[in-house]
Amino acid sequence: MNLPAPLLDKDGVRLTVDDAIATVSLTNPDKRNVQSPALWRALGEAGRALPGSVRVVVVRGEGKSFSAGLDRQAFTPEGFDGEPSFIDLARGDDDVLDSTIAEYQDAFTWLRRSDILTVAAVQGHAIGAGFQLALSCDLRVVADDVQFAMRETSLGLVPDLTGTHPLVSLVGYARALEICVTGRYVHADEAVRSGLANVSVPADELADATQDLVAALVAAPRDAVIETKALLQGVTGRTLDEQRAAERAAQGRRLRDLAGIGD
Repeated sequence: MNLPAPLLDKDGVRLTVDDAIATVSLTNPDKRNVQSPALWRALGEAGRALPGSVRVVVVRGEGKSFSAGLDRQAFTPEGFDGEPSFIDLARGDDDVLDSTIAEYQDAFTWLRRSDILTVAAVQGHAIGAGFQLALSCDLRVVADDVQFAMRETSLGLVPDLTGTHPLVSLVGYARALEICVTGRYVHADEAVRSGLANVSVPADELADATQDLVAALVAAPRDAVIETKALLQGVTGRTLDEQRAAERAAQGRRLRDLAGIGD
């Protein structure tokens, strides 16, 4: 079997595309796919490099862990080579600090684009930034050895990589608060029960289960999927009457398109 050549392979991130399906892999299994600013920039670059043919993006981590979160080197005085340390950022201007964190967040937000569906295939540790990367995806397939945890609070920080909004949306405010403040592990059974995961499977079946889900996602007509995702994404910001109006408008576009009289 000939695998497609990567469109991007740098700083612990590899992007491959096979027609309508893209795979974003974290490629540093020896360090449990820990994350860094360079990795976040590579993730953002992967999002910008997606061809228009892509309908589904699978996010996965090589090895035994999806991602063990932020590389602790970030908290050392020297930080990463060629990067401002977190201590330097804290001592700098407010605007620089804000814009730097915003750049880090960009690595995660593109996964919510309405023109693609995103699936996280999660095994082993998904800690902190790893948990938030999984939360950035639309759907999560988890291995039965998964261990989600939000450890930022124990470090005196907050989850800032766009994970708080989906976490509350999925499990509710009270459970999200408890998960974040205690930093405890959420295992596979609870993840499925609470809505964090769509399905849990034995670890050796994770790839096949993800592939089956992806096949079902690409089987649906693309324009209908895009409209449906946009409708569901907008629910929390709309009243019932506003959502009814949005449904009517979306259905009108679909009917016109099916009748061959769309824009």
